[in-house]
Amino acid sequence: MRDEPGEAVRPTHVRHTVLALTVAAYMITYMDRVNIATAVPVIQKDLGLSMVTVGLIFSAFRWGYALFQIPGGWLGDRLGPRRALTLIVAWWSLFTCATALTWSASSMMICRFLFGAGEAGAFPIATRSLSRWMLPGERASAQGLTHGGSRLGAALTPGVVVLLIIAYGWRAPFFVFGVLGLVWAAVWYWYYRDAPREHAGVNAAERLLIEGSMGTRRSGIPGPVPWHRILHSPQIWTLALMYFCYGYCIDVYLDWFPKYLNDHRGFDLKHMGLYASLPLLAGTAGDLLGGWTSDRWAKRSGNLKTARRGVAIAGFLLASCSILLATFTASPLASVWYSCVAVFGLEVTVGVSWAIPIDIGGDYAGSIAAVMNMCGNLGSAISPTLLAYLMTLYGWNVPFVTSSVLCIVAALLFLRIDATRQFSADPAN
Repeated sequence: MRDEPGEAVRPTHVRHTVLALTVAAYMITYMDRVNIATAVPVIQKDLGLSMVTVGLIFSAFRWGYALFQIPGGWLGDRLGPRRALTLIVAWWSLFTCATALTWSASSMMICRFLFGAGEAGAFPIATRSLSRWMLPGERASAQGLTHGGSRLGAALTPGVVVLLIIAYGWRAPFFVFGVLGLVWAAVWYWYYRDAPREHAGVNAAERLLIEGSMGTRRSGIPGPVPWHRILHSPQIWTLALMYFCYGYCIDVYLDWFPKYLNDHRGFDLKHMGLYASLPLLAGTAGDLLGGWTSDRWAKRSGNLKTARRGVAIAGFLLASCSILLATFTASPLASVWYSCVAVFGLEVTVGVSWAIPIDIGGDYAGSIAAVMNMCGNLGSAISPTLLAYLMTLYGWNVPFVTSSVLCIVAALLFLRIDATRQFSADPAN
């Protein structure tokens, strides 16, 4: 579009299209993760699996996801988000399709592990991709929007999976979602560029807007990732331990909540699909509100540290109380509604948590986010297997009480996280 003579040139909005593509990627990650949770009652009967075996299958994904976080973040920092994200989305989409071809618990565990290894780099690399495009005042909102997209994808998935299972059997959803990921990978490679100045659609005004807010940043490889400095940073490990607590708690709802509703609260398959979606829809609202609130608070007060801490601590405390209410109510419907509030509270913390690696990390945001997400997914890897054992020994209440306690621990850890304390690769700093 040409500007009339004398008319001020308005910035283009390529960064918002990049954000929209990233939101779509987050939606696909969670659609591919949670489809198995909805299908598991049917898979369990078809393959003759015990509860503990199902827990091990869930954990196989989580172990692959956790162990490959740092390699995934490194890949993004070394190759750049354009090539790295295209590669890993294609990888995990192929293994999403391959899940439909499994015939036993062992084959499914192997497939889910390799699927998890592919998904591992998604959030760290996407965080790195946004670090080059989003303005500082948009970071938490952008992270809230992306993670809100992931939860929206998760919320929409149970109903779609149930319909596909009824029509075509439990293997069909894995094929459908896998193909969707391959399409996204092609679009991302075609559209995205590693820096705004490389994108033909970015005009001078938008480029100046981005570079004026964060400085000109060269494209390509920023240099060797300073792992020694990253792994010896107390703040980064505090961030990681906080996310371990979050990861354990959210996985209870991602992997086991449909089974909990079916087994413990007495909902049939169709109603289970509906009610399992509601907490994730509430979580979508939490993601959007948490990131937006933190950015608004920081902008109005000028105190980024308090804006990040305050929102996250409030979310964890709300989740802790609501988990207990959901656990001990006698009403199945009340349990669902309290669970909605619990997941809302958990997700309020997410945009803030993922904004912090960008706040402090610069060109190493992907690697710092990878350390955080690795620990978060170690919590998620432990969660499904431990829950299966705790449920078998003590019933469904104990796993949820454990999650409530971990939310309190996460809130306390956030008191020691300072989003204004910049990470430096220079040993002299």
